[in-house]
Amino acid sequence: MAQYSRIAVAEQMKATGIVPVFYHADVQTCKDILKACYDGGARIFEFTNRGDFAHEVFAELVKYATKELPGMMLGVGSVIDAGTTALYLQLGANFIVSPLINAEMAKTCNRRKIAWMPGCGSVTEINYAEELGAEVVKIFPGSQVGGPSFVKAVKGPLPWSSIMPTGGVSPTEENLKEWFSAGVHCVGIGSKLFQKKEDGSFDLKKVEEKVQEALQIVESLKK
Repeated sequence: MAQYSRIAVAEQMKATGIVPVFYHADVQTCKDILKACYDGGARIFEFTNRGDFAHEVFAELVKYATKELPGMMLGVGSVIDAGTTALYLQLGANFIVSPLINAEMAKTCNRRKIAWMPGCGSVTEINYAEELGAEVVKIFPGSQVGGPSFVKAVKGPLPWSSIMPTGGVSPTEENLKEWFSAGVHCVGIGSKLFQKKEDGSFDLKKVEEKVQEALQIVESLKK
C-alpha cells in the first residue's frame, strides 16, 4: 500500500523539481542508484516498467526504501493499462506515470487516492487528463512534443495545469532554466543523470553529485 497521498506526492515533486527516472533488471544496481539519488537529495524516484519481472525488482526497492531511505517516494513509470497499475499499487507504488491517457488507469488510481500522471501531447489531452483527476500531467516525449515553448503556450489557456516533461530534459543550468522559466511543475530526467565508469558500471558518486547539482540549480531558479 502507498505511504503517501497524491497531494503529498505532487507537493514533493514541486518542492524538489527533479524526478530521476531509471530502470535496470538487477535489484542491487537499482538499490545502489536509488541510494545515490537519495544521498544527492532526491525524494521522488520513478522506476520504469520496462523489462521482464520488473514488478519483482520494484517490490524489493519498496522494501529497501521503507527500511533504509525514509521520505523517499517511489513510483512507477511506463505503465499503460489498469491491470499493471493495480499490480504496482499492490506493491506499494506512491504514483503511477504513463506515456498515454487511459481512463481505466485513472479510475484504478483514484479509488486509492494515488497520484496518476498520464502522458499528454496537446491542450485537449491535458484538459481530459485533468477531468479524469490528474493532479500533474506528463508531456512526453518532452522535446518532440514542443519543448519549453509548448509548456509556456499551454500555460496561457490552462494556467492551473501542473506539467512534468520527460524526454529531452538535461541536468544543466541552461536546459533546466528553459523548462522552469516556461512554468513546469517539475521535470523527469533519465540517462543523463546516471553517469557510468569506463567499464560500464554506474559511477555512484557521480550520480549523487549530478543529482545534487541539478537540485541546487532548480532551487536557484526558484529565487
